[in-house]
Amino acid sequence: MIGYASNTGTKRNLAALREMGWRLLLTPDNPTPREGFRFGIDNGAFSQRGFRAAPFNALVEHLGSAADFVVLPDIVAGGSDSLALSVSWIPKLRGLKLLLPIQDAMMAREVGMVLRQNVQVGLFLGGSTEFKLREIYAWGMVAAAWNRYYHVGRVNTMRRIRLCAEAGADSFDGTSATRFCCTLTKLESARRQPSLLVPRNFDF
Repeated sequence: MIGYASNTGTKRNLAALREMGWRLLLTPDNPTPREGFRFGIDNGAFSQRGFRAAPFNALVEHLGSAADFVVLPDIVAGGSDSLALSVSWIPKLRGLKLLLPIQDAMMAREVGMVLRQNVQVGLFLGGSTEFKLREIYAWGMVAAAWNRYYHVGRVNTMRRIRLCAEAGADSFDGTSATRFCCTLTKLESARRQPSLLVPRNFDF
């Protein structure tokens, strides 16, 4: 399971993350890649309290082809409205490795219709904390059923890393490893602990 930390320019934290083999998550408000790091691209809707198209477009045009994945635009906890926004961007970003954000009130059937029509799209579990913790296993099974990449956002504790592993997540991201470098050793221990409950492994 791959760990992504929020982007930082702090040399000490970067050195620790590099040593542990973590990657970075770039956003429109923190878009600078760091030497020696692979990275994913988030749309910034959560950190910016709303999606902004112009800076997201600029980041994707500059670095999208080099990214491990690009998270489609979404509306935090936006349900069907978020799904419609995400789907509308798929043609614009075709050819990139895309992740579809899962938000509160989305249903597996409607998401399955999107996956059926777009074989390059994986899943990104977002939404409210309550929704995420309640649904993490269910969406892991959806990803497994469709053989798609599964990423969980905002994971900042050992317990949540273990939940990700047991739900079959391929990767997760969080701010704790960046903001509090002293927590990285414990988070890394949880990341590397094998789980016997993983429904499948996906090579990305």
